[in-house]
Amino acid sequence: MITSDGQRPQQRRERHKAVRRHLPFALGLAGTGVVVAAVFAFRAGPEGAASTGSVPAPPHRTGTTVSGAPAPPRPAADVRITAVGDIVMGSLPDALPPDDGASFFDPVGDLLTGDVVLGNLEGTLATGGPSKCDDIDGPNCFAFHVPPSYAHVLKKAGFTVMNAANNHIDDFGAQGRRETFDALRSVNLPFTGRLGQITVQRVHGVRVALLGFAPDQGANDLTDIPAAKRLTARAAKMADIVVVTMHAGAEGSDRTHVEPGTEYFLGEDRGDSHRFSRAVIDAGADLVVGSGPHVMRGMEFYKGRLIAYSLGNFSGYKVLGLGGTLSTSGVLHVTLRADGTYVSGRLDPTRIVAPGTPEPGGDAIDLVSGVSEEDFGADAARIAQDGTIRRP
Repeated sequence: MITSDGQRPQQRRERHKAVRRHLPFALGLAGTGVVVAAVFAFRAGPEGAASTGSVPAPPHRTGTTVSGAPAPPRPAADVRITAVGDIVMGSLPDALPPDDGASFFDPVGDLLTGDVVLGNLEGTLATGGPSKCDDIDGPNCFAFHVPPSYAHVLKKAGFTVMNAANNHIDDFGAQGRRETFDALRSVNLPFTGRLGQITVQRVHGVRVALLGFAPDQGANDLTDIPAAKRLTARAAKMADIVVVTMHAGAEGSDRTHVEPGTEYFLGEDRGDSHRFSRAVIDAGADLVVGSGPHVMRGMEFYKGRLIAYSLGNFSGYKVLGLGGTLSTSGVLHVTLRADGTYVSGRLDPTRIVAPGTPEPGGDAIDLVSGVSEEDFGADAARIAQDGTIRRP
């Protein structure tokens, strides 16, 4: 039998076995159906931990339990995954939205629905800590922080997990990170992306692993592709579906294309997003979602798996540039079977309106459809005018 991604079942099983075996240090997040695991080989610290409860090892994905007995049938339910790009809700002390952010996401609330709703937290939920810009002269340093209470705003909006693998989670040092992660834990909103961190959300009995990568200190390193493949393969053994998020690529209104090879911005290595995405799919990822360039980029299919290279800015209250491609955004919806097979997808266009809040509408479909065909040719995702995403 050949699956819809062109692979035989045995081939897919072997794809998930290509990893050295390490014992996981598992940490449970009480009451959320989420497990946060840190692999010993990467030595994740307490910032990646949600609490100190242990979690039993999950059954193998290869049809047997740990004891060798036949495993129960795989869950049959489909999983609906929703993802958006960079989220900046403002910055202390003066660039904060009214009503403590309570209505910030209301215009797009109907779009933030799904079994897994993922966003990139581009900044910190913190009031203290030294800013990274204190010792940097010039206009090219930006440090974002909003009150820790804004974690409740994210939870209320519908997010089920936040990505913390980016270049702004360390804007206010160790204290800023601690406040951010404590704030997310206080509202039972999991996060992913710290070194060695695998976050597993259970949906209708299906285990969905989420991993975040970035070329930044403290994150799973986007530029170390062999390590990224090992961690992804580890996640594939723990879960039924693996979603990888990457914060990669050069920034700017003219950076809508995926450039070949490594991209640089202000002298910094921002990774090879094309090579990275294909490598983690080879290792077991079922969906790759990108952010980082602050503009939307194209989408392609590789081995039947969707790669969305950048979803752009989802919000940027009074701190991000607006206009044209910088204000063009979208909400990605993908439905996967329990074995990771692509079922359907849709891109709902959104835009950022002054002073930096999201609303439905805009040119995302035309932009993403065009650059997808230009960058990926025969492998490009086919995006219809109603936003439906089909395989080539």
